Amino acid sequence: MSMFQRVPRLLRFTFSVILVVLLLMTFYRFFFFFHYRPSDRPFTGSAFLLGLRYDARIVSILGILLLVFGAFRFLSPFRNTACRNAWVIMLALVFLIVLIFYAGDFYHYDYLKQRLNASVLNFAQDAAISARMMWQTYPLVKIFLWLIVLIFISTYFLKKRIKSLTEEATILKSKRGNTIMYSFTVLVFALAIFGKIGQYPLRWSDAFAFGDDFKASTALNPFQSFFSSLTFRKSGFDIVKVKAAYPVMAAYLGVPPENRQPLNFKRLTSFQDTFVEKTNVVVVICESFSAYKSSMFGNKLDPTPYFNRLCNNGIFFERCFTPAFGTARGVWAVITGIPDVEDPKTASRNPAAVNQHTIINDFKSYDKFYFLGGSTTWANIRGLLTNNIDGLRIYEEDDFKAKKVDVWGISDKNLFLESARILGEQNKPFFSIIQTSDNHRPYTIPAEDRGEFKIVSYSADTLKKYGFDDNGQLNAFRYTDFCFQKFMEAAAREKFFKNTIFVFVGDHGLRGDAGDMFPRSFTKQGILAEHVPLLFYSPGRLPARRINDVCSQLDILPTVANLTKQPYVNSSFGRNLLDTTTRVPHYAFIADPDIRNIGLVSNDYYYTQNIQNGTVEFVSVRNNEAVRNDSAKKTMSELANGWYQTAKYLLLNNKKEN
Repeated sequence: MSMFQRVPRLLRFTFSVILVVLLLMTFYRFFFFFHYRPSDRPFTGSAFLLGLRYDARIVSILGILLLVFGAFRFLSPFRNTACRNAWVIMLALVFLIVLIFYAGDFYHYDYLKQRLNASVLNFAQDAAISARMMWQTYPLVKIFLWLIVLIFISTYFLKKRIKSLTEEATILKSKRGNTIMYSFTVLVFALAIFGKIGQYPLRWSDAFAFGDDFKASTALNPFQSFFSSLTFRKSGFDIVKVKAAYPVMAAYLGVPPENRQPLNFKRLTSFQDTFVEKTNVVVVICESFSAYKSSMFGNKLDPTPYFNRLCNNGIFFERCFTPAFGTARGVWAVITGIPDVEDPKTASRNPAAVNQHTIINDFKSYDKFYFLGGSTTWANIRGLLTNNIDGLRIYEEDDFKAKKVDVWGISDKNLFLESARILGEQNKPFFSIIQTSDNHRPYTIPAEDRGEFKIVSYSADTLKKYGFDDNGQLNAFRYTDFCFQKFMEAAAREKFFKNTIFVFVGDHGLRGDAGDMFPRSFTKQGILAEHVPLLFYSPGRLPARRINDVCSQLDILPTVANLTKQPYVNSSFGRNLLDTTTRVPHYAFIADPDIRNIGLVSNDYYYTQNIQNGTVEFVSVRNNEAVRNDSAKKTMSELANGWYQTAKYLLLNNKKEN
């Protein structure tokens, strides 16, 4: 017999199982890399080596569990037929869990450009909507069949392996020899689980030391990223840090010196003269309205020609950033003026945070409307809206005449047309929010529009060059522009049009590769996911301007209140973007709870910091040159941390006044 047969059967069986799992994990990483890599991205060996360490950690945990259970004689897989069958069933379930995690990871990245993490549990809270979206977007039947096939293969392998080892005797019977082998194996597994030679273990955040989102994503293991992010699901704030940040934040936000009492952020804005006729407000929150994919920024595929014309005739902000990625976080930021730094659940799902002051309530003589083609039960947005906006009337999928076209409800075109009709029937001034959905998987182009709206098709190389994953995504983006045109044409026929300020803003951007359209920092540091167009449009009221200063979603309501001369109390972060009386530098705060990053964008720089491992990056957003400005870096570091601590505090301490 060979020397290998001197190794105890349980060790050999354990090694064979974890080797198969490790090979599958490695194969998946290669598949992931070559499937999702940006064009011309070279092979990255360092990411694969780090990924191997993450994978080794997971299979080592599995290995120790197998050794522990197999060490009991009455549980040994080689004891009898009943035990063998039990082990086959148990390990088949383990393989099934692995396959589900990796399938989920693949499509999670396809959807959000992030590896699987604990935020995926948020979708379970809107399970029906999430399930329908997945059914309409992904080949679930094919995935299910593949799972069956792979489980069948794994079951066959396990049966054959256990049977082979059961029929084979080992040479070494010495307890001492077995003890040495087992001890050495457990030690190796323990070192692999710790992952490092040093004081601290291998962590999920170590992947982001590369300073490259795609390399980090390539390295990560979905088990590692998922269970690591579970640690940070609790809300809260550090009052000591909040108080320490208060002087800096109060000065930045413009809290009057006489009002700078402990943790008071309230600023009252009033007007000596107000408009005799109240100005209507329509805020359109645009799904996935990513700046680099649009015509306003020179995208050669010209996906949004109509909206580009609107921008040329309104006040257009070229560098608006959302405080976070995700629709729920974007809606939260617009309405409350607070960055949603809830970790990793969105703030709208937190019962302790759902009571919020909003400037919308200062529009006291206005009727308030919220239009959504789907259902506001998603992400508990209904709770945020109805609990905080007085007298709000919500129109959703069942309130419209149009029929639903997919999981997101009625089409954006019909949402706009019905909203324009309803607003046209009003006799009082109104504040209205319209939230779109169609620029989102499954990228439905309704059959009723396929005659007038012309679908286009480009090669994969052309699509990638200009930031699109496929023709479906491009046409959905173009369909959004088509819907904007239909809305504005319909609104122009209504009596409210001439006395209305329209605001268009993206709920968030999208990660991707902007190529040469923007400085490399936009792609490398991932801020394409937060960069969105922002337009204030009111022909005859607002002169056309194109503004290059950095701004935020948080600034929308204070700016609208000033444009309409509506007195208001601001107790959160936003400020009037058209204020010419102060000379405070412009900044936009960004947080990514999933990877524990906070950041700040200025007119010249982007500062980002991982609050778990302390990794800092400081880059130019003007060009591709290296930057050395210690003074600006220090200022932005202090503000970014102050902003983060204050946001955590205000999420739970910005309650509306009764």
